[in-house]
Parts: sequence; C-alpha cells; structure tokens
Amino acid sequence: MSNTIENLKWRYATKKFDSSKTISDEDFETLKKAMQLTASSYGLQPYKILNIVDKETRTKLRAASWNQSQIEDASHMIVLANFTDFGDELVDDYFENVIDTRDLKKEDIADYANSIKSTIGQLSQEQKAVWTAKQAYIVLGNLLSVAAQLKIDACPMEGFASDQYNEILDLNSKNLNAAVVITLGYRSEEDATQHYKKVRKSEKQLFTNI
Repeated sequence: MSNTIENLKWRYATKKFDSSKTISDEDFETLKKAMQLTASSYGLQPYKILNIVDKETRTKLRAASWNQSQIEDASHMIVLANFTDFGDELVDDYFENVIDTRDLKKEDIADYANSIKSTIGQLSQEQKAVWTAKQAYIVLGNLLSVAAQLKIDACPMEGFASDQYNEILDLNSKNLNAAVVITLGYRSEEDATQHYKKVRKSEKQLFTNI
C-alpha cells in the first residue's frame, strides 16, 4: 500500500496534544501553502484563514469550545472563517489578480467575470453564507491530508460556539463567521485515541458504480 494511504490511515482526530512539541516554521509554511493552493469554486476563495497565535485569545476561545484542551495545547490553531455576505467586489478582486498574474486585459475576462457575478448575485444572503462555508471545508480537507503526509497531527473541530468566536475575533464587523477550527501539532503519548482501530464504511458500502 502506498505511503499516502498509510499516512491517511495513521492520522486521527487528536484529542490530546503534546504541548512541548512545536511544528517547525518550514512545515507550517508547507501547511499554509497547502491552504493557499486549495481549490475553490471559481477560484474565489470566499473565506479568511486565521492563525491564532495569541495565548490569551486561545484561552478565551477554549472557553468557547466546551473547554477542549486541544485549543491551548496544540502547537497551532487555525480558524477558517467564511464570508457571510458579499457583492461584486469578491469577483472584482479575484479578476484583478487574474489580470496581474496572467498579464491580461480587463476586456479579455469581462464576459466571464460578468457571468460569475450574475450566477452568485442571484443567491440570497443565507445561500451565500452556506456556499462560502462549504468552500472553507474544502480547505479543511486539503489541510488534513497534507498534515498527514508530514506526520503532523490534527483535530478538526466543530464543537465550539461560533457566535462567541465571532465576538472574540471581531468577525461580525468583517462579514465573517467562524466555520470550523483545526488544531495542529503532535499527539501526546497519553492520548488513548491513537490506539483505536480506524472505523470506516467498506468500499462496497461506500462506492457505487453507475
């Protein structure tokens, strides 16, 4: 079996981190690059990635996370925050980047840009928030896979009060919402969860050929 599959089997949702171990700057740059390069619908990346480094802030967030120790014990903590509302500026910003990166003229991409604006402009505010949250979860999946390749432990977390996170991190004023949290670092030897056999549906149960 390939190393990729073995590494994916190795990973689990780490419940207890070794607070004495820290992810190297080099490895964290790789994780950041993985998040940056993650695919998103139309390439718009309708979210912000928050690297929570302030210890006092992490203490406050732990209280808003059912007091889960991973929030403070992990080497790194990432909050993926999706835009709850947006207008044409989201598309305009993206295509300004396209023009600069690919040395194009505005008229070269005008039709495509207007097509995207027309499509997502029909969404209600609630639909926009759901759509952007889905995009944030794609980042989560990519991050978990790359972390596993680096033998870095991770715990994706939905067990937190998003309204409290939004207040602590001042996200509401920026049209952002805390969608999901990922803590990263290295497992503690005391974490019994690492010894559990991985439970997944069989391929026969999961896959269907049509």
